[in-house]
Amino acid sequence: MTIVVRLQPTEEQQGLLMETAGSFAAACNAINATVNPKLTNRNSIQAVCYHDIKAQWGLTSNHVVRACARVAANRLTAKHKGKKVNAFKPTSFDCDARTFQFFEKDWTVSLSTIGKRVRCLLRASNYHRNKLTGKKPTSAQVCLHRDGYWYVHIQLKSEPPKPIKSNIVIGVDLGRREIAKTSTDKGWEGKQLNKTRYKYTRVRASLQKKATQGTRTTRRRCRTVLKRLSGRERRFQKWINHNISKSIIEEAKALKSAVAIEDLTGIRERTNEKPRTKSERRRSNSWAFYQLRIFLEYKGIKEGIEMIAIPPAYTSQTCHCCLHIGQRTNKQFKCTNLVCGWLGDADFNGAKMIELWGCAVNQPGGSELLSCAIEPGLLKAHTIPGRVGVG
Repeated sequence: MTIVVRLQPTEEQQGLLMETAGSFAAACNAINATVNPKLTNRNSIQAVCYHDIKAQWGLTSNHVVRACARVAANRLTAKHKGKKVNAFKPTSFDCDARTFQFFEKDWTVSLSTIGKRVRCLLRASNYHRNKLTGKKPTSAQVCLHRDGYWYVHIQLKSEPPKPIKSNIVIGVDLGRREIAKTSTDKGWEGKQLNKTRYKYTRVRASLQKKATQGTRTTRRRCRTVLKRLSGRERRFQKWINHNISKSIIEEAKALKSAVAIEDLTGIRERTNEKPRTKSERRRSNSWAFYQLRIFLEYKGIKEGIEMIAIPPAYTSQTCHCCLHIGQRTNKQFKCTNLVCGWLGDADFNGAKMIELWGCAVNQPGGSELLSCAIEPGLLKAHTIPGRVGVG
């Protein structure tokens, strides 16, 4: 877990932090430019350039080691994505146990910089104090945020409980009209979220237009308002996802069950290939489903809840009662199987199908849960003489 706490440095300390961040970024850029691009192991990178980087940029030994580790991590990420490593900006530097120390008695942190070691006061809230009390963190990252203040990202490590082994699974269907729907028939409407997004979109468009076409005073005021509104929509979305994930994990913990969700990786690329309007593309691209999944995963690890990601194909088109393909119209689902004929909420049906998928993955012989019955007439018509089975 990472705890982000704002620092309260003096003017002298701010200068030292800025100088250290600049040298750290310059060292990372130099390492990335001079060391063989094929090297992605931090120890291999460190063996090649350690002495030269330390002598050139005046960093401490541990800061040089952390710079090599950051370059290695960025190279691995870029390699997986098939992209190049972006240039490092002078807005942060990494610390380890020797360059960072937390003091609970006066709520300060000790940081190694280029000039000297500084001790900065933390602006700790009750939440921060609750999380940091009795802890001895050994790693952190000092960052300059967009608001112009320095923050320390303190990394806390703890042993998670063993995952609960259970045959019970809660299925979670993710969507835009209804952000999440569980197989226990709990849902979170996305009407308020979509309304808030639309409001901020209209406000931003209006202010951006006035900021380029109005008078000098109007342009300045519009830029000030845009800066003040920056991030509000993102924080609102994050708050909603935190509430939803917390409720789902609490229910799973009470029932001692696992949680199954859809693996929606690449859904934006697939949907953007289809012809769609500008507003529809905006609503789809602002859908923070991956953030909700990340929140569910890390909260699940913390509480010992097993997370199961299942393929999303046909989960919204299959009837959870008879496993036949049905017909979905907006929020209604109707099973076209004459024997079944189930009619109800489409998102609830999808959540129940995800639950079945999760049970099939989570327990031995679970694949039998996904087998549908064949009508006697069809069975007779498709039986091959002399063999047992269905053709």
